[in-house]
Amino acid sequence: MISLLSGIDSTASALDAERVRMDVISENIANANTTKGLDGKPYQRHQVVFESVLNAHQTSEAGGPAPQTTQIVRIATDNRPPRMIYNPTHPDANAQGMVATPNINIHEEMVDMIASSRSYEANIAVAKNAHAMAMQDLSIGKH
Repeated sequence: MISLLSGIDSTASALDAERVRMDVISENIANANTTKGLDGKPYQRHQVVFESVLNAHQTSEAGGPAPQTTQIVRIATDNRPPRMIYNPTHPDANAQGMVATPNINIHEEMVDMIASSRSYEANIAVAKNAHAMAMQDLSIGKH
């Protein structure tokens, strides 16, 4: 059987990976001012680490090589030290009046979010085009 949507696995894995990336970025933005987490420390920024996997030992249904997929290797914690802000009235201030806040740059997060969103949109376009081509292939058989 010939697969009409060959490569859709690659696109689907990329969509899933970018969705997780956007979730992690959203979590970073939401916790940009969290001075005390469950561990008692300021929130630490997270990043998604991707890996492209080529299934060299497998073949697709069409007989060619299997498509390359994107997998999430891990969600890494950024080890940058917290920013110290002078605010002696804050409940988490130390004896010197300094508060440890997450070292999250909202501008950096927004750039990452835009890049991830654009990648997601591009993969949606690939899936739509694959669907349109498959429908055209099916309509050829009707004539």
